[in-house]
Amino acid sequence: MFAEPSWIGHDETMSQEKEMQQILVPPPVEPAEAGTRLDKWLATRLPELSRTRIKSLIEDGMVSSGATTIADPSHRVKPGQGYTVGVPPETAAEPEPQDIALDVVFEDDDLIVINKPAGMVVHPAPGNPDFTLVNALLAHCGESLAGIGGVKRPGIVHRLDKDTSGLMVAAKTDLAHRGLAAQFAAHSLERAYRALVWGMPTPRKGEIEGNIGRNPADRKKMAVVSHGGKHALTRYQVIKTYAKGAVSLVECRLATGRTHQIRVHMTTLGHPLIGDPAYGRARSKKSSGLSTEARDRLAAFPRQALHAYLLGFSHPTKGYALRFESLMPPDFNALEKFLECL
Repeated sequence: MFAEPSWIGHDETMSQEKEMQQILVPPPVEPAEAGTRLDKWLATRLPELSRTRIKSLIEDGMVSSGATTIADPSHRVKPGQGYTVGVPPETAAEPEPQDIALDVVFEDDDLIVINKPAGMVVHPAPGNPDFTLVNALLAHCGESLAGIGGVKRPGIVHRLDKDTSGLMVAAKTDLAHRGLAAQFAAHSLERAYRALVWGMPTPRKGEIEGNIGRNPADRKKMAVVSHGGKHALTRYQVIKTYAKGAVSLVECRLATGRTHQIRVHMTTLGHPLIGDPAYGRARSKKSSGLSTEARDRLAAFPRQALHAYLLGFSHPTKGYALRFESLMPPDFNALEKFLECL
């Protein structure tokens, strides 16, 4: 939830990204090197980068061959094949505290739960170096932040996308960070989202399962992929429909936590989120039954209509259960009220 992912903005243009990163083009693959893993081969050709760094760049969609993005570090290279590697500039190891107002839902010596507004990036990254949730937490927690690994910084264990609003938890100590991370790894937390989607999913209650990885055709997007990727499972239920099924309010519960999981899974189901700039601009066919005013109002919603409204977990050091619910944000409420009048 601290994110999605992801505390990382995905709205930079390709030209801006190229200005911010170094482009490396190693010599093509020699015949004797055929069949070598891509990460291993690049490590021998680019000694200035560690293999760990190269693997991360591949998984982040920064390596391509021609017009094809390669997102699998175990990809086997072929003779004569050429590659391009984009290397974004390193972000500062210690972000600066910045006095940014936070909606704190719960806080003690071990952790803090906040209600993140839409538009806030979680973690500093190229294109968003400051004014992030991390910068705000550093200022808010002050000396009470013991830090992770001996460094004064909040322990981010999950992410919400920049334009997704809702509940997130961050650790303030090493012990709390380990405890929360273990729960996320075991998928033992309770996480639920509300989303407005195009059309009415059928059946009204079900599961969406499919590995999620980088979209081979567009490295800035994720997709359900047939090879590679990470297992992802979303359980959904239609709560309410509007305008004779043109739009639905859906609750999604995460069994896993992948980058853009709900957005990708609902799009794969044929019901992208209202306002989603990456996956949802193609309107459902059922929008044709709406008035021009209604279609324009929905198309103008400035972000994906997605809110992380429920978060439940065990306190990482004390063991008791914690469960929080967040009211829907004003923009989401306003859109729902408009839909109720159609």
